[in-house]
Amino acid sequence: MSYNRTMSPVKIACRHLWKIFGPEPARVRAAIEQGWSKDDVLNRTGHVLAVRDVSFEVRQGETFVVMGLSGSGKSTLVRCLTRLIEPTSGEVLIDGQDLLAMDEKQLREVRRRRMSMVFQNFGLFPHRKVIDNVAYGLEVQHVDKATRYRRAREVLELVGLAGWENRYPDELSGGMKQRVGLARALAVDPEILFFDEPFSALDPLIRRDMQDELIRLQEVMHKTIVFITHDFLEAIKLGDHIAIMKDGEIVQQGTAQDVVLHPANAYVAEFTEDVPRSHVVTAAAIMTPPEAADTPERYPAAPPHATLQELVTLAAERDARIAIRDGNGVLLGIVVRSRLMRALAGLEVNHTAGR
Repeated sequence: MSYNRTMSPVKIACRHLWKIFGPEPARVRAAIEQGWSKDDVLNRTGHVLAVRDVSFEVRQGETFVVMGLSGSGKSTLVRCLTRLIEPTSGEVLIDGQDLLAMDEKQLREVRRRRMSMVFQNFGLFPHRKVIDNVAYGLEVQHVDKATRYRRAREVLELVGLAGWENRYPDELSGGMKQRVGLARALAVDPEILFFDEPFSALDPLIRRDMQDELIRLQEVMHKTIVFITHDFLEAIKLGDHIAIMKDGEIVQQGTAQDVVLHPANAYVAEFTEDVPRSHVVTAAAIMTPPEAADTPERYPAAPPHATLQELVTLAAERDARIAIRDGNGVLLGIVVRSRLMRALAGLEVNHTAGR
Protein backbone atom coordinates (compact mmCIF):
# COMPACT_ATOMS: atom_id res chain seq x y z
CA MET A 1 0.00 0.00 0.00
CA SER A 2 1.11 3.62 -0.55
CA TYR A 3 0.96 4.80 3.06
CA ASN A 4 4.22 6.32 4.33
CA ARG A 5 4.65 5.77 8.09
CA THR A 6 7.48 8.23 8.47
CA MET A 7 5.30 11.16 7.37
CA SER A 8 2.59 10.84 10.05
CA PRO A 9 2.60 11.40 13.83
CA VAL A 10 2.10 8.52 16.26
CA LYS A 11 -1.59 8.13 17.10
CA ILE A 12 -1.46 5.01 19.31
CA ALA A 13 1.57 3.90 21.30
CA CYS A 14 1.41 0.60 23.15
CA ARG A 15 4.20 0.23 25.69
CA HIS A 16 5.12 -3.03 27.46
CA LEU A 17 1.51 -4.18 27.70
CA TRP A 18 0.71 -7.30 29.75
CA LYS A 19 -2.54 -9.14 30.39
CA ILE A 20 -2.64 -12.12 32.74
CA PHE A 21 -5.92 -13.78 33.65
CA GLY A 22 -6.20 -15.19 37.15
CA PRO A 23 -6.70 -14.19 40.79
CA GLU A 24 -3.24 -12.64 41.31
CA PRO A 25 -2.06 -11.26 37.96
CA ALA A 26 0.26 -8.58 39.39
CA ARG A 27 2.09 -11.10 41.57
CA VAL A 28 2.44 -13.55 38.69
CA ARG A 29 3.61 -10.77 36.38
CA ALA A 30 6.42 -9.94 38.81
CA ALA A 31 7.37 -13.61 39.14
CA ILE A 32 7.47 -14.54 35.45
CA GLU A 33 10.98 -15.22 34.25
CA GLN A 34 12.22 -14.45 30.78
CA GLY A 35 12.36 -18.05 29.65
CA TRP A 36 8.89 -19.06 30.82
CA SER A 37 6.49 -20.06 28.07
CA LYS A 38 2.73 -19.55 28.13
CA ASP A 39 2.34 -23.20 29.17
CA ASP A 40 4.95 -22.76 31.93
CA VAL A 41 2.96 -19.86 33.38
CA LEU A 42 -0.25 -21.91 33.35
CA ASN A 43 1.35 -25.02 34.84
CA ARG A 44 3.34 -23.21 37.54
CA THR A 45 0.84 -20.53 38.56
CA GLY A 46 -2.59 -21.50 37.23
CA HIS A 47 -2.79 -18.16 35.42
CA VAL A 48 -3.29 -17.55 31.69
CA LEU A 49 -0.72 -15.35 29.99
CA ALA A 50 -2.73 -13.67 27.21
CA VAL A 51 -0.59 -10.64 26.27
CA ARG A 52 3.12 -10.54 27.03
CA ASP A 53 5.21 -7.36 26.97
CA VAL A 54 3.70 -6.02 23.73
CA SER A 55 4.95 -2.74 22.29
CA PHE A 56 4.14 -1.09 18.96
CA GLU A 57 3.12 2.23 17.40
CA VAL A 58 0.27 3.06 15.05
CA ARG A 59 0.65 6.20 12.97
CA GLN A 60 -2.18 8.58 12.17
CA GLY A 61 -4.11 7.44 9.09
CA GLU A 62 -2.45 4.03 9.10
CA THR A 63 -4.10 0.61 8.85
CA PHE A 64 -2.23 -1.51 11.40
CA VAL A 65 -3.08 -5.21 11.20
CA VAL A 66 -2.54 -7.63 14.10
CA MET A 67 -2.71 -11.24 12.99
CA GLY A 68 -2.23 -14.65 14.54
CA LEU A 69 -3.90 -17.99 15.03
CA SER A 70 -6.62 -18.72 17.58
CA GLY A 71 -5.23 -18.28 21.09
CA SER A 72 -2.40 -15.99 20.00
CA GLY A 73 -3.75 -13.09 22.10
CA LYS A 74 -4.77 -10.75 19.28
CA SER A 75 -8.41 -10.26 20.35
CA THR A 76 -7.40 -9.80 23.98
CA LEU A 77 -4.87 -7.21 22.82
CA VAL A 78 -7.43 -5.10 20.95
CA ARG A 79 -9.74 -5.21 23.96
CA CYS A 80 -6.87 -4.05 26.17
CA LEU A 81 -6.26 -1.15 23.78
CA THR A 82 -9.83 0.04 24.41
CA ARG A 83 -9.93 -1.08 28.07
CA LEU A 84 -12.85 -3.38 27.44
CA ILE A 85 -10.42 -5.68 29.25
CA GLU A 86 -8.22 -4.07 31.90
CA PRO A 87 -4.52 -4.72 31.21
CA THR A 88 -2.35 -6.07 34.01
CA SER A 89 0.35 -3.46 33.35
CA GLY A 90 1.80 -1.23 30.65
CA GLU A 91 0.71 1.90 28.79
CA VAL A 92 -1.71 2.64 25.97
CA LEU A 93 -1.15 6.19 24.76
CA ILE A 94 -3.64 7.96 22.49
CA ASP A 95 -2.02 11.17 21.21
CA GLY A 96 0.30 10.91 24.20
CA GLN A 97 -2.48 10.47 26.81
CA ASP A 98 -2.39 7.22 28.78
CA LEU A 99 -5.74 5.46 28.45
CA LEU A 100 -4.93 3.31 31.49
CA ALA A 101 -4.58 6.40 33.70
CA MET A 102 -8.01 7.79 32.76
CA ASP A 103 -10.94 7.66 35.17
CA GLU A 104 -14.28 6.20 34.12
CA LYS A 105 -15.70 9.52 32.90
CA GLN A 106 -12.64 10.35 30.78
CA LEU A 107 -12.58 6.85 29.31
CA ARG A 108 -16.27 7.02 28.45
CA GLU A 109 -15.75 10.29 26.57
CA VAL A 110 -12.85 8.86 24.58
CA ARG A 111 -14.89 5.80 23.64
CA ARG A 112 -17.92 7.85 22.65
CA ARG A 113 -16.20 10.52 20.62
CA ARG A 114 -12.76 9.37 19.48
CA MET A 115 -12.95 5.63 18.80
CA SER A 116 -15.34 2.98 17.49
CA MET A 117 -15.26 -0.82 17.32
CA VAL A 118 -16.55 -3.27 14.72
CA PHE A 119 -16.88 -6.88 15.88
CA GLN A 120 -17.27 -10.22 14.11
CA ASN A 121 -20.82 -10.59 15.40
CA PHE A 122 -22.67 -7.61 14.02
CA GLY A 123 -24.27 -6.64 17.34
CA LEU A 124 -27.24 -4.93 15.73
CA PHE A 125 -30.43 -4.25 17.69
CA PRO A 126 -33.04 -6.51 16.02
CA HIS A 127 -35.97 -4.32 17.15
CA ARG A 128 -34.47 -1.13 15.68
CA LYS A 129 -34.52 -0.07 12.05
CA VAL A 130 -31.22 0.24 10.19
CA ILE A 131 -31.16 4.02 10.56
CA ASP A 132 -31.64 3.77 14.32
CA ASN A 133 -28.89 1.16 14.60
CA VAL A 134 -26.52 3.43 12.68
CA ALA A 135 -27.50 6.52 14.69
CA TYR A 136 -27.18 4.77 18.08
CA GLY A 137 -23.77 6.22 18.97
CA LEU A 138 -25.02 9.72 18.25
CA GLU A 139 -28.11 9.04 20.34
CA VAL A 140 -25.85 8.12 23.26
CA GLN A 141 -24.10 11.46 22.72
CA HIS A 142 -27.53 13.17 23.02
CA VAL A 143 -27.43 14.49 19.44
CA ASP A 144 -30.87 15.61 18.31
CA LYS A 145 -32.87 13.23 16.13
CA ALA A 146 -32.81 15.28 12.92
CA THR A 147 -29.02 15.68 13.06
CA ARG A 148 -28.29 12.05 13.86
CA TYR A 149 -30.66 10.82 11.13
CA ARG A 150 -28.97 13.13 8.62
CA ARG A 151 -25.56 11.78 9.59
CA ALA A 152 -26.83 8.18 9.52
CA ARG A 153 -28.11 8.62 5.98
CA GLU A 154 -24.75 10.09 4.93
CA VAL A 155 -22.77 7.09 6.16
CA LEU A 156 -25.32 4.60 4.85
CA GLU A 157 -24.78 6.11 1.42
CA LEU A 158 -21.02 5.94 1.99
CA VAL A 159 -21.17 2.17 2.64
CA GLY A 160 -23.60 1.49 -0.21
CA LEU A 161 -26.82 1.06 1.77
CA ALA A 162 -28.78 4.14 0.74
CA GLY A 163 -32.48 3.24 0.63
CA TRP A 164 -32.23 0.55 3.32
CA GLU A 165 -32.57 2.85 6.33
CA ASN A 166 -36.13 1.76 7.22
CA ARG A 167 -35.46 -2.00 7.05
CA TYR A 168 -34.85 -4.22 10.06
CA PRO A 169 -31.67 -6.30 10.52
CA ASP A 170 -33.41 -9.63 9.85
CA GLU A 171 -34.24 -8.36 6.35
CA LEU A 172 -30.53 -7.99 5.49
CA SER A 173 -27.84 -10.40 4.28
CA GLY A 174 -24.72 -11.02 6.36
CA GLY A 175 -22.67 -8.64 4.25
CA MET A 176 -25.30 -5.93 4.55
CA LYS A 177 -25.44 -6.35 8.32
CA GLN A 178 -21.68 -5.89 8.50
CA ARG A 179 -22.02 -2.74 6.40
CA VAL A 180 -24.57 -1.46 8.92
CA GLY A 181 -22.08 -2.23 11.70
CA LEU A 182 -19.41 -0.31 9.79
CA ALA A 183 -21.79 2.60 9.20
CA ARG A 184 -22.62 2.71 12.91
CA ALA A 185 -18.92 2.91 13.74
CA LEU A 186 -18.40 5.71 11.19
CA ALA A 187 -21.45 7.74 12.21
CA VAL A 188 -19.71 9.28 15.22
CA ASP A 189 -16.77 10.27 12.98
CA PRO A 190 -14.15 8.60 15.21
CA GLU A 191 -10.43 9.24 14.95
CA ILE A 192 -9.67 5.55 15.53
CA LEU A 193 -11.44 2.41 14.31
CA PHE A 194 -10.87 -1.00 15.92
CA PHE A 195 -11.87 -4.09 13.93
CA ASP A 196 -11.91 -7.50 15.62
CA GLU A 197 -12.10 -10.12 12.83
CA PRO A 198 -15.12 -8.32 11.34
CA PHE A 199 -15.29 -10.32 8.11
CA SER A 200 -14.36 -13.83 9.27
CA ALA A 201 -17.98 -15.03 9.51
CA LEU A 202 -18.83 -13.93 5.96
CA ASP A 203 -18.84 -16.04 2.81
CA PRO A 204 -15.58 -15.71 0.81
CA LEU A 205 -17.03 -13.54 -1.96
CA ILE A 206 -18.79 -11.21 0.49
CA ARG A 207 -15.65 -11.09 2.60
CA ARG A 208 -13.60 -9.98 -0.39
CA ASP A 209 -16.19 -7.32 -1.21
CA MET A 210 -16.03 -6.01 2.37
CA GLN A 211 -12.23 -5.90 2.25
CA ASP A 212 -12.40 -3.89 -0.98
CA GLU A 213 -15.04 -1.65 0.59
CA LEU A 214 -12.82 -0.94 3.60
CA ILE A 215 -9.89 -0.10 1.32
CA ARG A 216 -12.12 2.25 -0.67
CA LEU A 217 -13.43 3.94 2.46
CA GLN A 218 -9.94 4.33 3.91
CA GLU A 219 -8.77 6.09 0.74
CA VAL A 220 -11.52 8.65 1.43
CA MET A 221 -11.47 8.82 5.27
CA HIS A 222 -7.82 8.31 6.23
CA LYS A 223 -8.79 6.99 9.67
CA THR A 224 -6.36 5.33 12.06
CA ILE A 225 -7.30 1.64 11.98
CA VAL A 226 -6.31 -1.35 14.11
CA PHE A 227 -7.52 -4.49 12.36
CA ILE A 228 -7.46 -7.99 13.91
CA THR A 229 -7.43 -11.09 11.69
CA HIS A 230 -6.25 -14.70 11.56
CA ASP A 231 -5.95 -14.58 7.75
CA PHE A 232 -2.53 -13.61 6.43
CA LEU A 233 -3.83 -12.84 2.93
CA GLU A 234 -6.35 -10.44 4.49
CA ALA A 235 -3.54 -8.91 6.54
CA ILE A 236 -1.33 -8.18 3.54
CA LYS A 237 -4.27 -6.89 1.51
CA LEU A 238 -5.41 -4.39 4.14
CA GLY A 239 -2.37 -3.57 6.22
CA ASP A 240 0.12 -0.75 5.86
CA HIS A 241 1.95 -2.38 8.75
CA ILE A 242 1.53 -5.92 10.14
CA ALA A 243 2.23 -7.39 13.57
CA ILE A 244 2.20 -11.18 13.96
CA MET A 245 1.36 -12.65 17.37
CA LYS A 246 2.07 -16.04 18.93
CA ASP A 247 1.41 -17.06 22.54
CA GLY A 248 0.68 -13.46 23.54
CA GLU A 249 3.83 -11.96 22.03
CA ILE A 250 4.52 -10.04 18.84
CA VAL A 251 7.07 -12.18 17.02
CA GLN A 252 7.47 -9.85 14.01
CA GLN A 253 6.16 -6.58 12.70
CA GLY A 254 6.76 -4.68 9.48
CA THR A 255 5.30 -4.14 6.03
CA ALA A 256 3.85 -7.07 4.09
CA GLN A 257 7.02 -7.05 1.99
CA ASP A 258 9.24 -7.11 5.10
CA VAL A 259 7.39 -10.10 6.51
CA VAL A 260 7.29 -12.06 3.24
CA LEU A 261 10.95 -11.45 2.33
CA HIS A 262 12.39 -11.63 5.85
CA PRO A 263 10.31 -13.97 8.07
CA ALA A 264 11.65 -13.78 11.62
CA ASN A 265 11.18 -17.48 12.39
CA ALA A 266 9.60 -20.71 11.17
CA TYR A 267 6.18 -19.67 12.53
CA VAL A 268 6.13 -16.56 10.34
CA ALA A 269 7.67 -18.38 7.38
CA GLU A 270 4.80 -20.86 7.44
CA PHE A 271 2.29 -18.02 7.04
CA THR A 272 4.18 -16.52 4.11
CA GLU A 273 4.91 -19.77 2.28
CA ASP A 274 2.01 -19.62 -0.16
CA VAL A 275 1.76 -15.84 -0.56
CA PRO A 276 2.13 -14.78 -4.22
CA ARG A 277 5.14 -12.46 -4.32
CA SER A 278 3.65 -10.57 -7.25
CA HIS A 279 1.02 -9.15 -4.84
CA VAL A 280 3.50 -8.12 -2.14
CA VAL A 281 6.98 -7.28 -3.46
CA THR A 282 7.23 -3.72 -4.73
CA ALA A 283 9.19 -1.81 -7.32
CA ALA A 284 11.45 -0.39 -4.59
CA ALA A 285 12.77 -3.89 -3.91
CA ILE A 286 13.96 -4.55 -7.46
CA MET A 287 14.76 -1.16 -8.98
CA THR A 288 18.35 -0.25 -9.86
CA PRO A 289 20.01 3.13 -10.46
CA PRO A 290 19.56 4.44 -14.02
CA GLU A 291 22.44 3.90 -16.41
CA ALA A 292 24.07 6.63 -18.49
CA ALA A 293 22.36 5.43 -21.66
CA ASP A 294 18.89 5.42 -20.11
CA THR A 295 16.22 7.82 -21.35
CA PRO A 296 13.72 7.50 -18.46
CA GLU A 297 11.43 10.22 -19.80
CA ARG A 298 10.44 7.74 -22.53
CA TYR A 299 9.68 4.88 -20.14
CA PRO A 300 6.32 4.15 -18.55
CA ALA A 301 6.36 5.37 -14.93
CA ALA A 302 5.30 3.68 -11.70
CA PRO A 303 5.51 4.62 -7.99
CA PRO A 304 7.94 2.77 -5.67
CA HIS A 305 5.04 1.00 -3.92
CA ALA A 306 3.72 -0.54 -7.18
CA THR A 307 3.60 -4.34 -6.92
CA LEU A 308 5.30 -6.74 -9.31
CA GLN A 309 1.88 -7.59 -10.69
CA GLU A 310 1.29 -3.93 -11.58
CA LEU A 311 4.76 -3.64 -13.12
CA VAL A 312 4.15 -6.68 -15.35
CA THR A 313 1.20 -4.89 -16.93
CA LEU A 314 3.32 -1.83 -17.68
CA ALA A 315 6.22 -3.90 -19.01
CA ALA A 316 3.91 -5.76 -21.36
CA GLU A 317 2.41 -2.54 -22.68
CA ARG A 318 5.54 -0.56 -23.46
CA ASP A 319 9.30 -0.66 -23.14
CA ALA A 320 11.43 -3.27 -21.42
CA ARG A 321 12.20 -0.67 -18.73
CA ILE A 322 10.00 1.17 -16.21
CA ALA A 323 10.90 4.46 -14.53
CA ILE A 324 10.17 4.47 -10.79
CA ARG A 325 9.22 7.96 -9.64
CA ASP A 326 8.00 9.42 -6.35
CA GLY A 327 4.86 11.54 -5.93
CA ASN A 328 6.72 14.63 -7.15
CA GLY A 329 7.93 12.94 -10.32
CA VAL A 330 11.52 12.57 -9.08
CA LEU A 331 13.27 9.57 -10.63
CA LEU A 332 14.20 7.00 -7.98
CA GLY A 333 15.37 4.14 -10.16
CA ILE A 334 14.73 1.84 -13.12
CA VAL A 335 13.11 -1.59 -13.27
CA VAL A 336 14.44 -3.71 -16.11
CA ARG A 337 12.05 -6.28 -17.52
CA SER A 338 14.52 -9.16 -17.14
CA ARG A 339 14.99 -8.36 -13.45
CA LEU A 340 11.22 -8.15 -13.02
CA MET A 341 10.81 -11.63 -14.49
CA ARG A 342 13.48 -13.03 -12.17
CA ALA A 343 11.79 -11.42 -9.18
CA LEU A 344 8.46 -12.96 -10.15
CA ALA A 345 10.21 -16.34 -10.16
CA GLY A 346 11.63 -15.61 -6.70
CA LEU A 347 15.20 -15.49 -8.00
CA GLU A 348 16.16 -11.87 -7.53
CA VAL A 349 15.02 -9.35 -4.94
CA ASN A 350 16.87 -6.56 -3.17
CA HIS A 351 16.69 -7.99 0.35
CA THR A 352 17.62 -4.70 1.99
CA ALA A 353 14.69 -2.85 0.45
CA GLY A 354 12.20 -1.51 2.95
CA ARG A 355 14.22 -2.49 6.00
